[in-house]
Amino acid sequence: MIRNLNILLLFSSVLMLSGVYALKFSIEHTASERTALIARIDQQEGDLSLLKADWAVLNQPGHIDPIVRRHQAALGIVPVKQEQFGSFASLPMRPVKPNSAALNALFQSLDAGIDPIDAILELEGIE
Repeated sequence: MIRNLNILLLFSSVLMLSGVYALKFSIEHTASERTALIARIDQQEGDLSLLKADWAVLNQPGHIDPIVRRHQAALGIVPVKQEQFGSFASLPMRPVKPNSAALNALFQSLDAGIDPIDAILELEGIE
């Protein structure tokens, strides 16, 4: 009985030991992949900052203006004129301020129980 138990414990120990070794190598592989990804991300961030710096230089008006002037005739473009944006006369006027005296009279008549619509209907002869 003891002999069978020892054999069983020996096989289970070998099985668990091989599991631990497999887990160890799996973790090492994952760590190396992580390190490679971090290095790749750092390289891409460096490339991105370099591209942003190039973009900032290329978008400066001092760089764009000579290119536009050189190709102005071929592209058929002209500088923007102020009239293209509209004028002050085309802006809508402010709304008229409401007549506060008439509104106060309306609210007072409503508070007194007088319905102005009924008064209008009585004047018109409509019931």
